[in-house]
Amino acid sequence: MSTVMRAIFAASALLVATATTALAASEADYKAAYAAAEAANKEAGSLRNQWTTTASTLAAAKKAGEAGDFDTAVAQAKEAEALAKASIFQATSEKERWKDMEVR
Repeated sequence: MSTVMRAIFAASALLVATATTALAASEADYKAAYAAAEAANKEAGSLRNQWTTTASTLAAAKKAGEAGDFDTAVAQAKEAEALAKASIFQATSEKERWKDMEVR
């Protein structure tokens, strides 16, 4: 299985796991989930591998949080965190793997 496929699979598994979170999330739950997602996205940025889908999912989380829809905001923030972590995994696992693909 390729590295990218493993990253996508890991992100998908995390998304499924977060879909089963308890309902009636609070503003504090949203803020914690959003902070975790932002931190992961910042780390991905430091590795120069931020995915554009992460930014749009973070924006959706913020919009839902500002509207008071904390269930949606938490779900979106957790999805953004999963995407950021998948991009981190991709960056770190492929840091040296590209050499294996080089034509010699």
